[in-house]
Amino acid sequence: MERDGLRAEARGEFARLLMPRRRDDAVTVLGAGADDLAPGRGFLAALAPGGWAVPTWPSDCGGRGASADDAAVIGEELARCAQPDLYPFLVGLHVIGPTLVALATPAQRRRWLPAIAAGTDIWCQLFSEPGAGSDLANVSTRAERDGDGWRVTGQKVWSSRAAYATHGFLLARSDPGVAKHAGITAFALDMAAPGVEVRPLRQMNGDAHFSEVFLDEAFVADVDRIGEIGAGWAVARTALANERGALSAVGTGGAVSSSRLLALTRTEGRADDAVLVDRVIGAHVGAEVARLTRLRARARAEAGRTPGPEGSGSKLAGSATFKGLVDAACAVLGPSAVAGDREATDEWRTLFLTAPSVSIRGGTDEIQRNIVGERVLGLPAEPRVDTERPWRDVPH
Repeated sequence: MERDGLRAEARGEFARLLMPRRRDDAVTVLGAGADDLAPGRGFLAALAPGGWAVPTWPSDCGGRGASADDAAVIGEELARCAQPDLYPFLVGLHVIGPTLVALATPAQRRRWLPAIAAGTDIWCQLFSEPGAGSDLANVSTRAERDGDGWRVTGQKVWSSRAAYATHGFLLARSDPGVAKHAGITAFALDMAAPGVEVRPLRQMNGDAHFSEVFLDEAFVADVDRIGEIGAGWAVARTALANERGALSAVGTGGAVSSSRLLALTRTEGRADDAVLVDRVIGAHVGAEVARLTRLRARARAEAGRTPGPEGSGSKLAGSATFKGLVDAACAVLGPSAVAGDREATDEWRTLFLTAPSVSIRGGTDEIQRNIVGERVLGLPAEPRVDTERPWRDVPH
């Protein structure tokens, strides 16, 4: 009965604060084609007083301190409501936030988490570097002690939403004289600090959601260090597990549902093309399998279990599903999918140009396959010859 009361409370609050979900809501995926922060910020601000957006977070950090079962009830009711594109806030809500809950000091949690939950602050990840490739532990951005803080110098790349982020979750090398995994420290960087320069990168779909970030002796106070000095790799692994869990639970394809593809096939008068329909149904089946996999991942998260390597499998499946849906939609639309001027094709054209990026962002397909192979299937690990050598002795 207690859970029935919570459901009634949540349903009543959401009816007062939000609009019901409509089947014809616009297609969005990872912010493609949109840069408007106001709808998402308003949505989170409306939910913030009740801690509804992040119910399992502590009550003094913007949440409700809810159990996993209670959070599942709240999630079910929230799914009945219209939701704007929350991609700008996804890193803070689903990657950085849970990492801070697990690893930050109580003072840091109280300082940062409520603003993340309310949509006031937007966080980005300052992980990838041009010279490190997919080897995140090979970061070369330097962090050197300077009184009660650190001076950080280096370059990051592919930082989603860095152009308007308020904070950056930064990995930097604090000790080059030890093995690469041991000499990294994690920080929270004020993106408006002197010495921080952000240069957006234009993508082929017209978006500029990724950025290069240049750091020139940017100062970070030691109170903004996350975890112990030299323990940044453990912090990073927690964040990456949360990232894979978020993408698998939220869904790489965002609001792109197979039902929209089926409706498009009928609207375009292609339902009599047996070969095309077979392709569409194949994409539909793949999407349903991915949806059920996401439900399993969400159930794991709502049960309070730490995201595991299975998130990599879900991320791979989600990427393949999204590409399959978009490819099938383009087959339905024909040449007009990419060359036409009909308004009905605009969304699908944007998604077609966005699709290749889903195999890169959030961890490349190749890295995800390594994780599945080694940590799920038990296959031999790839040879790694530089894990024990001091980082400064390894050619870069």
